[in-house]
Amino acid sequence: MRKIVWFLACIYFVSMSFSSCIVSKKKYLAEKTRADKEHADNGVLNQRLANETELNKRANNNIADLNAEAATLKDNITSLEGKIKGLESKVTDLNGKLRNLGNEKENTAMQLNSTKEQMAEQHRRLEQLQELIDQQQRATEALRKKIADALVGFNSNELTITMKNGKVYISMMESLLFPSGSAEVNPKGKEALSKVATVLNTSKDINIDIEGHTDSLPIHTVKYADNWALSTARATSIAHVLIDEYHVIPGKLIASGRSQYDPVATNSTPDGRAQNRRTEIILEPKLEELMNLMNKPEGK
Repeated sequence: MRKIVWFLACIYFVSMSFSSCIVSKKKYLAEKTRADKEHADNGVLNQRLANETELNKRANNNIADLNAEAATLKDNITSLEGKIKGLESKVTDLNGKLRNLGNEKENTAMQLNSTKEQMAEQHRRLEQLQELIDQQQRATEALRKKIADALVGFNSNELTITMKNGKVYISMMESLLFPSGSAEVNPKGKEALSKVATVLNTSKDINIDIEGHTDSLPIHTVKYADNWALSTARATSIAHVLIDEYHVIPGKLIASGRSQYDPVATNSTPDGRAQNRRTEIILEPKLEELMNLMNKPEGK
């Protein structure tokens, strides 16, 4: 009986152990399956994490690249803004230069027009001046002819009539006018002066200069201390004859002495000294219009 009980107990124990083994194996398999699943899930998560890490790394790299590009673009923008400001400044300068050039062009045009007007005015003045000079030459020549016709009876060793620098020179020798060393006009000299006075009194617009000249030989008398005194006395004496005896207007005359210092010939020969001992009546037609034109400011 005990054997049967023991046997049955063994069978029960074995049965229970077997049953327990069967249950443990199932549990193990279930746990293993769950663990494998969790491992697989962890692998997937780890792969996802790795992928996300790689993506983040790439994203960070891209962000870094974009930041670098953005910094470069910002620098480029700053540089371009500087260049734009420089170009704007140059444009402003160029516009200023263009305005200045425009002003210069306008001023140049105005100056050119002014120059043209001035040239035209100068040309007109020159034409007027030339016409007045021609008039003076004609008047001087006419005066010379009148004097020459009036003094036709006198020969060349007594007087000469010439034109020089727009003036008529009547050069009268000492032998015609004065005794040697004297300022007293002799009768033949007065005859010549009367003929000259006739022309002077009929010619209103003329200036009359009377110049006394001597040779270089010194003179010292009671009346004349030197050649200056003699030449001046002779010029004054002729002026008095023209004024007092032949009624020439005093305001037309100027009398002066030149002594020996304006010779027309050498003083080393008697003939040369004779030519230097002379009195010159110098006639110049008045042309106030000519003088007014010469003294007139341009543009008036």
